[in-house]
Amino acid sequence: MARVAGKVAVITGGAMGIGRACAELLSAEGATVVVSDVDTAAGQAVVDQLVSLGRPATFLEHDVSREDEWQRVIDECIRAHERLDILVNNAGVGWFGDVEHTSLDDWRRLLSINLDGVFLGIKHAIPAMRVGGSGSIINLSSIEGLVGDPALAAYNASKGAVRLLTKSAALYCARNGTRIRVNSVHPGYIWTPMVHHATEASGHADEMRRHLESLHPVGHLGEPKDIAYGVLYLASDEASFVTGSELVIDGGYTAQ
Repeated sequence: MARVAGKVAVITGGAMGIGRACAELLSAEGATVVVSDVDTAAGQAVVDQLVSLGRPATFLEHDVSREDEWQRVIDECIRAHERLDILVNNAGVGWFGDVEHTSLDDWRRLLSINLDGVFLGIKHAIPAMRVGGSGSIINLSSIEGLVGDPALAAYNASKGAVRLLTKSAALYCARNGTRIRVNSVHPGYIWTPMVHHATEASGHADEMRRHLESLHPVGHLGEPKDIAYGVLYLASDEASFVTGSELVIDGGYTAQ
């Protein structure tokens, strides 16, 4: 129960879903966690739960699309904990829209969070991690960063870009002599509040859920902890030879 003992982790979008599961698991495995999110009440609730268990954790309100807020979050992390070892770029949004009917405003808004937020996180984490001599940056992409969906134009674009940005950053860090690893994680459909809300919005929640389950050869949706265990591996020293890689956790979705 100490796979990341002594490490400090910033987890964006840590208030719920995959981000919350990552915060809970990394904390259970010995990390000091900084949970960031735009939802202050839910984010603080996660931290309060961890603190009640005797685990060090703090919450920071954080809009990942803004560079000044990234600078503040990294600065506050270093000020409070003197290091940054792990960054989980998890914050993201998603909505349906094909390429013909997606507005430019919606396109820009989604990419500002899903792609700009990841870019800014990597950019500002590298100098902080370099001081400590090593680090692990884990970017949440998606199966939609590997295969296309006609109804997810902007989301496909953002998650596909995260996949290749991850590889570029991994090569940059490796070839500049830093011991900073950068990898991406590609979940299938995970039963998170975002997916739950999407099924409810369809007006046929049960039917929509059964359809999503049928897309996965294992016959069911994933749970947030399924992704958190993959993040834990990449965050730990067990993955010291892993960089620029794609960890696909999708119940067989992309094997078809």
